[in-house]
Amino acid sequence: MKGHLINLLLVVVLLGLPLSAFAAGTVTGKITEVGTNEVLPGANVAVKGTRLGSASGTNGVYTISGVPSGTHTLVVSFMGYKSQEEEVTVSDGASVTVDFVLEAEVLIGKEVSILADRAQERKTPVAFSNIKKADMEARLGSRDIPLVLNVTPSVYATPGGGGAGDSRINVRGFNQRNVAIMINGVPVNDMENGWVYWSNWDGLGDASSSIQMQRGLSAVNLATPSIGGTMNILTDPTAMSSGALFKQEFGNDGFLKTTFSAATGLLNDKFAFNATIVRKTGDGLIDKTWTDAWAYYFGGAWQINKSNRLEVYAVGAPQRHGQNTYKQNIAAYSHEYAKSLSDYDPAALNKFKEASSGRLYNQNWNFISPVYFSSGQQAVGDKRFDRYSKTFLNERENFYHKPIVNLNWYSQLSSKWNLFTTAYWSGGQGGGTGTLDNQIPDPTEDNPNKTTSAFIWDTRSEPTRIADWDANIEMNKGATDRKGNPKTPGESLAILRSSRNNQSTVGLISKANFKASDAFDINFGVDWRTAEIEHYREVLDLLGGSYMIRKDSDFWGPEGKRVGLGDKVGYNNTNTVDWFGFFGQGEYSLGRFTAYGMAGYSTIKYTYVDHFADAGDGSELKLESDPTGGYQVKGGAKYSVTEKLDAFGNVGYVSKVPIFDEVIDDVNGVFADNPENEKFTSFELGLNYFAGKFTGKLSYYYTKWADRAIARGITNQDGSEAIIFLSGMNQLHMGVEFEGAYQPINWFRIDLAGSVGRWNYLNDVSGQYKDYDDPNQPTVDYNFYLKDLKVGDAPQTQIAIAPSLYPVRGLFLQAVYRYYAQHYSDFNPLDRDDPTDRTQSWKAPNYGVLDFHASYKLPISLGPVDLSLFGHVFNVLDEIYVQDAVDNSQYNGFSDTHKASDAEVYLGLPRSFNIGLQFSY
Repeated sequence: MKGHLINLLLVVVLLGLPLSAFAAGTVTGKITEVGTNEVLPGANVAVKGTRLGSASGTNGVYTISGVPSGTHTLVVSFMGYKSQEEEVTVSDGASVTVDFVLEAEVLIGKEVSILADRAQERKTPVAFSNIKKADMEARLGSRDIPLVLNVTPSVYATPGGGGAGDSRINVRGFNQRNVAIMINGVPVNDMENGWVYWSNWDGLGDASSSIQMQRGLSAVNLATPSIGGTMNILTDPTAMSSGALFKQEFGNDGFLKTTFSAATGLLNDKFAFNATIVRKTGDGLIDKTWTDAWAYYFGGAWQINKSNRLEVYAVGAPQRHGQNTYKQNIAAYSHEYAKSLSDYDPAALNKFKEASSGRLYNQNWNFISPVYFSSGQQAVGDKRFDRYSKTFLNERENFYHKPIVNLNWYSQLSSKWNLFTTAYWSGGQGGGTGTLDNQIPDPTEDNPNKTTSAFIWDTRSEPTRIADWDANIEMNKGATDRKGNPKTPGESLAILRSSRNNQSTVGLISKANFKASDAFDINFGVDWRTAEIEHYREVLDLLGGSYMIRKDSDFWGPEGKRVGLGDKVGYNNTNTVDWFGFFGQGEYSLGRFTAYGMAGYSTIKYTYVDHFADAGDGSELKLESDPTGGYQVKGGAKYSVTEKLDAFGNVGYVSKVPIFDEVIDDVNGVFADNPENEKFTSFELGLNYFAGKFTGKLSYYYTKWADRAIARGITNQDGSEAIIFLSGMNQLHMGVEFEGAYQPINWFRIDLAGSVGRWNYLNDVSGQYKDYDDPNQPTVDYNFYLKDLKVGDAPQTQIAIAPSLYPVRGLFLQAVYRYYAQHYSDFNPLDRDDPTDRTQSWKAPNYGVLDFHASYKLPISLGPVDLSLFGHVFNVLDEIYVQDAVDNSQYNGFSDTHKASDAEVYLGLPRSFNIGLQFSY
């Protein structure tokens, strides 16, 4: 098939090349944005009254060949900008240059950027970077969407263990729990723990029109966790013009992806619709990180009248994929690489053998004999289905579908009043898999009642233990357990379970805008959300048995319950999160000066019901927290020093309510009486420079995190259990960021971005609290020795450079080189309780990665249809490097000395590629 595909592409290219020779004349030029001189890729330029036209490339340049001699009218249009017309006279064999500078305006889909609090160039006084759709198409290559942001300052995104959607993002040293992620203005961080699961948004890159990364507290006025920054994702608006797109992609390890998009354009000056559907499959670059996914997007708009419009957006990605959730000791991936590190203890090589698959090692799967395969062996609820493969089985697999639907209403109440409202619903069905087993007798002389795990692991084949599926199946079928104790044939002692997380969130965001004068706007609004989340485990695969005996619920009696496929086991909780907030904001803009100030307040209330726990009176255990309030105050100003140079600054303070997981322990059924808020203080200064061929941005940030939440479980004097908060842990994140672009000529451009951070713990933490678990010594001292330790989890120095070439019409070539340094491994600060240990966490080696991107719009006349080819090569030089690390691993470390041999890591992905072709109309 590959050979036929290559031959077909060669024929297409060869047939297309000579067509431009018959052109009568050529019109070319560049399309930029007024004020910033930023190029606008994807703008449409047409010769009025003909079928001739073109779209601007990634460098903003368009070319129309074959234009008949004479005088014509060029029409340029681009979503979100005012259309322009320009007369041009063309002569045979001549080339004419016509440049366009477009001005933004409000079109269908534009107001969603107001709901999303998008920052505006040369107006909003915050540090931010815009990633346009053309940039995503040029660099993303069907990877997880956060990875396209690695060329922006202070942003570090990795693919994690390599599974589809298992990426993470870190901004200014803060992980995803302190980075707000918004889609069309709606927050999508998990309502309980603040995390973001990118597998829920697999395929979102195909439906996105742009991403804006606002770093720091940002200009967002919702009570979102935007401490490190805010990632604003806008999906494709309901387009003013009609069109369709078909894209087929191929990649290494059986990767296949098909995308189809269509838009109606504006119908009867009232309606517009567009939709995208995506199908993706592949075996995975890392062992058995296969993917089987769909994604969809729908947008619709109805212009009711001049003053009112409704829009609806729906996006989702039902998917199932194999995971690699466990980091490894470096030697497990490569003894050669481990030995090349100066601080790797050679003795550790004897403890950790090298995996048979080397860098591709994944602990979370093993082979299974095909004779054990039959139809319907796995279950999710009442639904029965087959194992993914007859020859292997994943211990860790993720399956989920989280649709989100927005209904937006925009209303112009008067010449001074506007109202922007969105009602949204987000569901969620799915979970992740793992092992579950019963305890079996394992008596010794000292302890005749000793028990042990029934699960059978293979501890000899690979560096770390892997599930022995065949042995567990035989045990479940047989009459003895792995220790030789008698059992009933068909009773499963070791199974696969699913940890389910089903949720439903309903919310309403409404913002009113009052134009008090030409220079002063007032905005105020409300943010209401409520979520109900079900957490439980269920039997996924009985591994050869027919049932299992479990004693997980207080209501099942002392003998337990016989459970089968799809039954709930382990735990069974229902949590709720109720959130209400309001804010007010003023914006002033006159001449060269703009400023804003805002204040907001929000309350959060949590409840918890344990359906397996007896509250003592025969009812289910229920816990309910009191409403807890938090607030934020921030403001900033920008001044245009010259026509090309802007200076800005901003400052803010946030009192953040603790997340659910810090207020309620839903494992032990305990909650905190008086949770304490975390405090963030931040300020930022910056310069932005916009010239004809060069744009540059420079910013300095300072963010102090005070009273980072430390929750501890205790026993009260009356014997009840509770959670207390230990205060006093403080961090400081500060640094300098820069980015710029220089395009001296149309066929060459170079982009540069970088950041140098200094992220430290500020102090040791000490104090006392009461814990009556030991009534004789209720006073507990705590000490954590953290002063001057570096904050880990992301490189504190980052540089990206990206030269781009446009050598011939329609051809785009780009190399992206990223360099990372000062990458201290992640660690739990509560583990630092030794006063003699002031050693920094292990610092991973500095590394650089080179990627290559190319696309070519073929010069083929297929009527209104354009044909393009594209390709990506990631990690071109196949570098071996550490992308994620945890210090002094209790699972895969050799000793507790903060060396390379003590860390567990994910290595960066090996070289991979993505190629494809695209038909667009």
